[in-house]
Amino acid sequence: MGDNSAIEWTDATWNPVTGCDKISPGCKYCYAERLSNRLQRMRNPRYTNGFAVTLHPDQLDLPLRWRGARRVFVNSMSDLFHDEVPLEYVDRVFDVMRRAGQHVFQVLTKRPDRLLLWHRGRDTVVPVPTNVWIGVSVESIDYAWRVDRLRHVDADVRFISAEPLLGPLTGLDLTGIAWLIAGGESAGSPGRALVESVAGGLQPKSDAERWLLDLVEACHGADVAFFFKQWGGRTPKAGGRLLGGRTWSEYPVRA
Repeated sequence: MGDNSAIEWTDATWNPVTGCDKISPGCKYCYAERLSNRLQRMRNPRYTNGFAVTLHPDQLDLPLRWRGARRVFVNSMSDLFHDEVPLEYVDRVFDVMRRAGQHVFQVLTKRPDRLLLWHRGRDTVVPVPTNVWIGVSVESIDYAWRVDRLRHVDADVRFISAEPLLGPLTGLDLTGIAWLIAGGESAGSPGRALVESVAGGLQPKSDAERWLLDLVEACHGADVAFFFKQWGGRTPKAGGRLLGGRTWSEYPVRA
């Protein structure tokens, strides 16, 4: 956890929580689980519990110590809105993000109901700082309901991670969404690439490429920035990033 992330759409990762549970098909080959278990075998003190949910309050002030503005992916090794993370601890994480206003924080969850409980389900609506982007994972159209929940969050930037993309997202409602990330299965999932790498060309050469090009069209029709992270494979960069003959690295205008 820390500075100089290899994740294409962010600059740094910050993990005040580690560990999670699988709740939908996109979790099947979870890279964070595999990495956590490997770090546990290596006796890394932060992963003594393996992939069990673990709070790291000593890491809360880490972004306050970084010089220079960064995009920061929050909890790349967990889900901030897991049921085992107390809402009072979530408050502390958001307080740090508010205080570290020089950074943009990217919070991604598969648990939008708990996100809404934190945001709207207590005595008052908890404001989301303007430098915090809130997103949900949508691996297939069966999980488009997560986007419906996301629209109830008062955030300046709402985004979708369609990674790993396991099916077409035909008809996905992009109302209120500013950014969409898409990609195949990433490191730690040998043999589980989205499709074989497509080296170029403007016409779809596979079902998966058609799903992705349809997403590009939908995003541009709705004024949503599109970022294609990777095709996937044995390593994160095995399949490359070319889609339709180009690299897609768009960010929301608000960035």
